[in-house]
Amino acid sequence: MAFNATVLGLVQIRRGSYGDPVVAWQKFLQANALPVGTADGDFGRATEVATQAYQARNKLSATGVVDVTTYQTALKQGFIFYVANLTAARLLQAINYGVNEVIDLQKTLNDTAGLKPLLKLDGDFGVNSTRALIQAYQQLDTTFRTTLAQKLSDQTKKKVGSDFDPGLDILTEFSRRLRQRLSGPEWVKFRPASVSIDDLASPFRQRVQAFNNALKAAGATIEINNTLRPPERVHLMHYSYKVFAKTLNPQDVPTFPGIEIDWMHYTTDLAVKAAEAMVRTYDIAYPPALRSNHTLGYAIDWYIEWKDTLKIQDANGKIVTIGKPNNSFDNRQLWDVGATYGVYKLPSDGPHWSIDGY
Repeated sequence: MAFNATVLGLVQIRRGSYGDPVVAWQKFLQANALPVGTADGDFGRATEVATQAYQARNKLSATGVVDVTTYQTALKQGFIFYVANLTAARLLQAINYGVNEVIDLQKTLNDTAGLKPLLKLDGDFGVNSTRALIQAYQQLDTTFRTTLAQKLSDQTKKKVGSDFDPGLDILTEFSRRLRQRLSGPEWVKFRPASVSIDDLASPFRQRVQAFNNALKAAGATIEINNTLRPPERVHLMHYSYKVFAKTLNPQDVPTFPGIEIDWMHYTTDLAVKAAEAMVRTYDIAYPPALRSNHTLGYAIDWYIEWKDTLKIQDANGKIVTIGKPNNSFDNRQLWDVGATYGVYKLPSDGPHWSIDGY
């Protein structure tokens, strides 16, 4: 594969260099099991040593300087996916697609992805064309590459020549990575909430442990839904609901460190549908607060039930006999027992108990 590396804006980097090009190179080294510490954009001694090891591994001159020859070797090994500020347009140029080949790709996306509205065949592979590319991958999935290989014209294949197949491999992997970032129910698995009482913050943790022990001793059945919620998860829950409810445009969702999600789909309607799928999978009826007792470790969502009557000892040592209703959602007597332990029920939210009742 002969890359047009010039369009990628690659600059020579060495010890003392810094910035996004260094971050990209450090991440590539990490992906190749070469330790650089943190990918912080500072080309220090560790990055220099890792670069020399990479060069030696690939039979290059082990100078520790990332030059054109090193870049060309790395590009063939997947470095292109780490290039700073890489757009679909720049990638297509790098794999030697000119204006006519881009128009052919746009036409192919129109023909295979059922796009509404259709892409404008202008040879400008901008934001809208990139979203169409992602939409096509979402629909075609594992048949994406074979479909494009069949549908792209003979003129494109002739123009790109022997680089057509490896270039299509790169375009497919690039599209797959963009598809992974697209909002949807798959994101619900990201940073799951804890279901462990041990993850709660003190002193609430000790209060819940004591109440939990009393419940178990009394024969109650306990099912914990979540305790500590990571802020990343709350961010996704909060903004998926807002996009679904159409109180916030998908392009206006703020970014959050560590979350590389793309809320914008080919159309706003598709973005709203994806957000709705997230909301349904999260099983939420409102947008949770971005900062709450759950994110602080001061809340627990659980369901408690028992058969017949529950004879439970409160925190004062008194035995309390509790009958129907036989569940924690509705039984105010149980709420009062919890309060003696410093675990307070929020009446409006079935499973929710906290350090202050909110």
